[in-house]
Amino acid sequence: MGLEKFNPFKKDRQNFPGVVIPLSDAPVYPNGVPPMDEKVDDSDANKSLDRAPSTENGSAGSLPDTSSHLTIEIIRAEVDAEMASSGLDSVYDRKAMVINRALQDIGMGRYQWQLFFLCGFGWMADNLWLQGVALTLTPIAYEFDITTSWVRFSTCALFLGLCIGASFWGIISDIVGRRLAFNTTLFLAGAFGLAAGGGPSWIGVSALYSCLGLGVGGNLPVDGALFLEFLPCVSGNMLTMLSVWWPIGQLISSLLAWAFIPTYSCSSAEGCTKEKNMGWRYLVLTLGAITMCMWIARFFFFHLYESPKFLLSRGRQEEAVASVHGIAYKNKAKTWLTTEILNEIGGVSETKETEKLAVAEIIKRFFSKFSMERIAPLFANKRLGLTTVLLWFCWTTIGMGYPLFNAFLPQYLSQTGGSTNSTYTTYRNYAISSIVGVPGSILACYTVELKYVGRKGTMAIATVITGVLLFCFTASSTSNVQLACTCLEAFFQNIMYGVLYAYTPEVFPAPNRGTGSGISSCLNRIAGLCAPLVAIFASSANANAPIYASGALMLAAFVAMILLPIETRGRQTL
Repeated sequence: MGLEKFNPFKKDRQNFPGVVIPLSDAPVYPNGVPPMDEKVDDSDANKSLDRAPSTENGSAGSLPDTSSHLTIEIIRAEVDAEMASSGLDSVYDRKAMVINRALQDIGMGRYQWQLFFLCGFGWMADNLWLQGVALTLTPIAYEFDITTSWVRFSTCALFLGLCIGASFWGIISDIVGRRLAFNTTLFLAGAFGLAAGGGPSWIGVSALYSCLGLGVGGNLPVDGALFLEFLPCVSGNMLTMLSVWWPIGQLISSLLAWAFIPTYSCSSAEGCTKEKNMGWRYLVLTLGAITMCMWIARFFFFHLYESPKFLLSRGRQEEAVASVHGIAYKNKAKTWLTTEILNEIGGVSETKETEKLAVAEIIKRFFSKFSMERIAPLFANKRLGLTTVLLWFCWTTIGMGYPLFNAFLPQYLSQTGGSTNSTYTTYRNYAISSIVGVPGSILACYTVELKYVGRKGTMAIATVITGVLLFCFTASSTSNVQLACTCLEAFFQNIMYGVLYAYTPEVFPAPNRGTGSGISSCLNRIAGLCAPLVAIFASSANANAPIYASGALMLAAFVAMILLPIETRGRQTL
């Protein structure tokens, strides 16, 4: 029994005795929460209950009267109302709404809270390594006799891996499921991270940084989409709360660097050997060990049910229903969802689960999926197409603007006050800014639900303040003023990134959510890949040029955020 509990290869159970109840035993408004969010007031996209349901399928022209228990007619009317407001009405869309309703009735429970922590590990690993690599640049430059400008190509190598990983895992999650990516990305990051700690040369270390990026790059697009698809719609702000793990990653890296690097590092390149410069290796090995522990927690101590919406999009309806049953069982709750109810409301899908295929045919079908058919639905209508373009623009500009400042922040901090600071002071100031930045994501969880602010307002305000603070950083040569600007910038950029990561998967439909989020993350990484090049060559003319560019890019992203046509506060995800 104990071995079965920790067996990562066990198959999903299909039967959960006592979990399914008849509709007559299901209340209409469990826990006092309406089944469809009535708080939303966005005029075009969100007024699902204020509109009459569609009558195209013979349903009533208004929501049925509230009764003491749930009925097919109530669910159908709710789905019709949501379809009328969204402009989508396919078999998949209708069934996805039914699954939303079922997950909402199950509620936020043990399964979602466990997933919150385990998906949070992926977000933490992203910034753990992004900041960890930035913190190793100076000691690596000393040990391998590389200039402080050219050593920035190590960051370029990391972003190359992040770029490939983001696009690869994002698309793979739409093709073969979320579970494979969820159980693989952290392992790759941890294994190559441990290897990087023993890198024999600068080229070797940079190559290993690139390889660990292949794993880390998949965490944000996959984990965000996965967590969203298991959340009840009334707990949608939990996706924003997930972003709090991102600054925690930076905090851990900065505290470990503060402990290791000033104590076990060379003070200059002169006479610097491996034996005298073990601080950065201790840091990288510790980060690799932490990442492997997070992977072990995911792989051996948690059984992830495949996303029901992914299964539904692949025509595996029975498995989707079984997945919802498994969540209810884990939460010690009941559910009324059955395949009969899905077919009754959504109709019978023409997609059939494929028979067993030869290996060559499976490979052929696999590669046939990498086509425009994955991207085209992101431009299904003018509104979604404009949102997609603006979002990708935001991800690109922020992708370059963020690392232009943060990936080289230890180098900037070492020169504050018009003189060179000690290694201890540099890493201490970096740790202080990391600590101040953590509450930003927590505050964002509150502001994204404010009526006149929402997702768009929160990230737009945070982005413009971030851009202004970057210019303020260059306006003063006083060390304490620059530290204050850095702390405030860390606070607001965590709000910006946290909401952007939450907003992006919310606007994309589930069948293409991994692709849309993956491309967003890929553009972010490609821009980040260019950031070291800009920093290397622009700083030769003016040391502050990369920071000016970072601030300008943040302000450009702010303009795009203002123009986004969709506010996702309170909306259900398809």
